[in-house]
Amino acid sequence: MTASKSRNQPARTVAVLGANGRLAREAARAFHRAGWHVIAITRSGKCDALARLEGITLRAADALDRQALIAATAGADVIFNSLNPLYTDWQEMALPMAENVLAAAEKHHALHLFPGNVYNFGSDLPEILKPETPQRPDHRKANIRCGMEALFAQAAASGSVKTVILRAGDFFGGDGTGSWFDLVIAKRISKGIFTWPGKADIPHAWAYLPDLAEAFVRIADKADSLPAFSLFHFGGHTVTGLEMQAAAEKAMGRKLKRAALPGIVLSIAGLFSAMMRETKAVFYLWQKPHRMDGSVLEAVTGPLPHTPLDRAVRDALAALGHVKNNAAHPSVLEARPA
Repeated sequence: MTASKSRNQPARTVAVLGANGRLAREAARAFHRAGWHVIAITRSGKCDALARLEGITLRAADALDRQALIAATAGADVIFNSLNPLYTDWQEMALPMAENVLAAAEKHHALHLFPGNVYNFGSDLPEILKPETPQRPDHRKANIRCGMEALFAQAAASGSVKTVILRAGDFFGGDGTGSWFDLVIAKRISKGIFTWPGKADIPHAWAYLPDLAEAFVRIADKADSLPAFSLFHFGGHTVTGLEMQAAAEKAMGRKLKRAALPGIVLSIAGLFSAMMRETKAVFYLWQKPHRMDGSVLEAVTGPLPHTPLDRAVRDALAALGHVKNNAAHPSVLEARPA
């Protein structure tokens, strides 16, 4: 499979799975800006956020239907796998979806791009996370993620599918919802309340989605020089609650009262809600300092876009409707200094 072509050849094609998701939409836009033809795949075949962009084709497929997924990804040089079932459905759906994506990638000889997360390292994760950091899964979601990545590695070793995994911290930014940033941190910010789930002085790994999406485009451009299975970390932003609050206050133009979200609250809620039980299982990430070491990635891609924290937070809050910002999208892409 060839991931890069000369300017005299037809535009490359990327199939973006789960295109109604927040990362998938940002990735579709980033590939589109880079001149790729984008196939945006959703279960319904609809994605209002992308429908108006010329050069994006909308297709329908249920990721649990292998033949439908293979048909929908026809013509793709790259498959961007942003499928992410609800926490409560991971056990049942995650691995079957992964197997179907690999089947589609093998059929079309397509490169498989996958966004990883930090669950693989388990609840005793070290402070600095590198691609070679040992994975010690000790909870269900960690085991599922490790199982998926092992499946990708096996397919690469067999020569059937080439995979690049780009692991990142918690998402923020873009025009979607469903992360700790919008569901907790910014939920009451218009009322003057900033909520931080853990201790305010503990560094936490974040990925600003417009920057992360651009990193996927850059690594896709380098795919021909990579081995059959590659794993990279996205540096993103490493931010304490105090730093995030300061950026939010600057964006809002006023001081904010900081509120906490103790883990015991999730434990109690978990007695009545399966979703809260699943969320509590990864709450340790707010109690353990950690950051992503992206140096290996940038050794391959060169310096990547890195939106300054103040701008990223302001744009993220603007996208959620908390502040006015006419330039909220797309972000200013600034290269990280060497």
